[in-house]
Amino acid sequence: MEENLSNLLDLPGVTVESWHYSDSSVSFNLSILISGIHCPYCRKYTTELDQVRPILVRDLPTFGKQVHLNLTRCQFYCRFCQRYVTEQLEFINWRRKYTKRYKEMIYYLVHNSSIEKVTKQEDLSIEQVNNIVNLFNHEEKTKMAFS
Repeated sequence: MEENLSNLLDLPGVTVESWHYSDSSVSFNLSILISGIHCPYCRKYTTELDQVRPILVRDLPTFGKQVHLNLTRCQFYCRFCQRYVTEQLEFINWRRKYTKRYKEMIYYLVHNSSIEKVTKQEDLSIEQVNNIVNLFNHEEKTKMAFS
């Protein structure tokens, strides 16, 4: 376990197990710290692990390199209500391949520059950048509506 790297990454509920550095990127292999989950349907706590799926997530760049997080998303089985529940990670929106802080960074880069520059800088497609900006705008409007 790489405790200092875990502190530097500052992501809740995970720890860095190992890392790999290449010419263009840094990859961190993360372990999830939870052993169970509260079922969102019946609110009972379950530790019965059903399956674990690996995911690759983009995070904020560092030292001019792309950062990728290799982690697992755990699915639990709730015996009380007989449903399958997938854990929600605080730092990643559901079904996204990037962290919340990376999404914010892309939005502010586009806001202060142009989509074309951001696509080149971050090695993303125009469609990916547009989707991130649109999601950010939608979330901000939703926050304002409930304020």
